[in-house]
Amino acid sequence: MLRSPARPDSDLPRDAATDTGAGPLGDLPEWDLSDLYPAPDAAEVKRDLDWVEEACERFAADYEGKLADLDAAGLLDCVLRYERIDLTAGRLMSYAGLRYYQQTTDPARAKFMSDCQDKITTYTAPLVFFSLEINRIPDDRLETHFEANAELARYRPIFERLRAMRPYQLSDELEKFLHDQSVVGATAWNKLFDETIAGLEFDVDGEILGIEGTLNLLTEQDRSKREAAARELARVFADRLPLFSRVHNTLAKEKEVEDRWRGMPTPQTGRHLSNHVEPEVVEALRNAVVAAYPKLSHRYYELKRKWLGLDTLEIWDRNAPLPMEETRTIGWDSARKMVLDAYTDFSPRMADIATPFFDKGWIDAGVKPGKAPGAFAHPTVSDAHPYVMLNYLGKPRDVMTLAHELGHGVHQVLAAGQGELLASTPLTLAETASVFGEMLTFRKLLANARDDAERKVLLAGKVEDMINTVVRQIAFYDFECKLHAARRNGELTPDDINALWMSVQAESLGPAFSYMDGYETFWAYVPHFVHSPFYVYAYAFGDGLVNALYAVYEEGNPDFQEKYFEMLKAGGSKHHKELLAPFGLDASDPAFWDKGLSMISGMIDELEAMEN
Repeated sequence: MLRSPARPDSDLPRDAATDTGAGPLGDLPEWDLSDLYPAPDAAEVKRDLDWVEEACERFAADYEGKLADLDAAGLLDCVLRYERIDLTAGRLMSYAGLRYYQQTTDPARAKFMSDCQDKITTYTAPLVFFSLEINRIPDDRLETHFEANAELARYRPIFERLRAMRPYQLSDELEKFLHDQSVVGATAWNKLFDETIAGLEFDVDGEILGIEGTLNLLTEQDRSKREAAARELARVFADRLPLFSRVHNTLAKEKEVEDRWRGMPTPQTGRHLSNHVEPEVVEALRNAVVAAYPKLSHRYYELKRKWLGLDTLEIWDRNAPLPMEETRTIGWDSARKMVLDAYTDFSPRMADIATPFFDKGWIDAGVKPGKAPGAFAHPTVSDAHPYVMLNYLGKPRDVMTLAHELGHGVHQVLAAGQGELLASTPLTLAETASVFGEMLTFRKLLANARDDAERKVLLAGKVEDMINTVVRQIAFYDFECKLHAARRNGELTPDDINALWMSVQAESLGPAFSYMDGYETFWAYVPHFVHSPFYVYAYAFGDGLVNALYAVYEEGNPDFQEKYFEMLKAGGSKHHKELLAPFGLDASDPAFWDKGLSMISGMIDELEAMEN
C-alpha cells in the first residue's frame, strides 16, 4: 500500500505527440515543490526519513503477531498509524520522484530519488507482516469489528483489496524478501529505461532533438518532415534495441516468476486485482473494441487517406493534420482560458478547483532537456495537492492534454478528503475525470466552431484522439498479453518482440496503412509496458465509461453535476458498480461498452456525411 515514485501512481505519458507551430507560447509555469519540502537537503527531509524509520520499528514492535487478537478500537488505531506512515513515506517519494522527472538526466536528482527509495524500502520492511496478518483474520471476526466500529468500517475497501490477494499470498519470509529486493528489481529497470529514453538524441534534418520534440514532428503539416522524424526514430530505436529488449525480457520474466510463486492464473490477474475490476469486465471491453476495429479505426483512416490524397497511408501520416487544418500556435494564456471556460460551463465549482493549478506552481508545462516526455498528474499525498506535468508546445492537442491532466487534478483534489489509504482511485476509474474534462473542452470548441470546415477539423481531431485512447490502447494491451505469454516459453529476441508488435498494429489500424521498415521497433519507447504492465486498458475503460456518462449528462439526468462530484470524491472507497449506479450505468453489462463505442462511430458517420 505504500506508494512508489511518481510514475506508477501517475497518468503516464500519453501516446499522441504535439506540434510547435510558430510564435511565443507565453510564460510557461514551473513546479513549486516547496509545498512538499523546501529542498532535498532540508532538515524536514531528514526529520521525516528518521520518523518513518522509527515509526515502522515501533509499529512492528506493537503489532506484529498480535493483529488477530485486537478488538475493533485497537485495529482502528493500528490502521490509523499505518496510514500516517503511508502519508509521510508518500510525501518523501512524491517529492523525490517529481524532482527526478523534471530532469531525469541529472545525476544528483537520480541519486536523491534512489537513496530515498532505498531508505523507504528498508524502513518499511518491518510492515510487511501487516497485510499478511490481516489476511489471516477470520471473515466473521473482521465483520464483527466492522459492525462494532463505524470508523473502522469506513476502511472496509482497504481490507477487501488486501484480502483479495489472500489466495496468492506467500510466506512471511518470502514477502519480506520480495519487498527488500524490489529496489534492485523492477524499480532499477524502470529507472534505466527512463534515463535511456530521456537521454536519446535524434538528428532530424540537422537539428538535434530529444524524443518529445521528435515525436512532435509526426504532427507536422510538412509530410517530408514527418517521414524524416519517423525514420530517425526507427534508426535510434534500432541502435538501442538490445537494451530495450533486455529491459522487457527481464521485467516480463521477473513478473512470471513472482506470478508463478503466487499462483496467479494469468499475467493480467495482478492488474485486475489492483484495479478492483473483474477479468470478465476487461475481457468484454477488449472484445467489444476489437470487434469494432472495422467501423472505427479502419473506416476513419480510409477517410483520412482520401483527405490527404494518398494511395496508402504511411505510419508517419497517422497523426498528420488535415490539409484544411490551420497551422496555429495556442499560447498558454489562451489554453488556460479555453479549458477553464469549458469547466465553468459544466460547473463553476470545477473551474474553482482547477484554478490553483495555474496560480500556485502546481503545473510544470515547458519542454526542457532531460525532462520526462509526455504528461501526467501525480496526486502526491492527501494532505498536500496534486502536481501536473506537461510538455506544452502550443498545438490544439496540447490544449486537450491540459484539459485531460487538469481533470485528473480535480479528481485527486476531491478524493483527497478520503484520507491517504482511500483516496487512490483504481486505474479503471482513474481516467474518468480526465477524459470527461477533455470531452467538456472538445464540446465547448465544437459549439463555437465558425463553419463546417472548422467543425470537420475538430471532429476529426477528436475521433483521432478517441482512436488513440481506445483502439490503440487495446492494441497495446493485446501486445502485452502476447509478450508476456511468449516470454513464458523462453527468452525473446528483438525480432520476436517486433513481430508481436506488428501483429497487433495491422489488425488495429487497418488496410489503409503501409508500414515502413523500422516501425516494428516502435514498442521500445512506450513507458506503460515498463512501468505498469497492463495499465493501458484503463485508458479504453475510461474513454468508454465517459462516453456513456456524457450521454447521460446530455440527456439531462437530474442533479448530474452533484452526482459527478460525489463520484470523484469517493476516490477508492467504492466499487465501480456502486459509483456508476446513480447514473443508471453498469460496466459489467457487455452492452455498456457498445454504447461508448457508438459515440465514436457516430462522429465518423458525421464526417462521412460531410463528404457527400
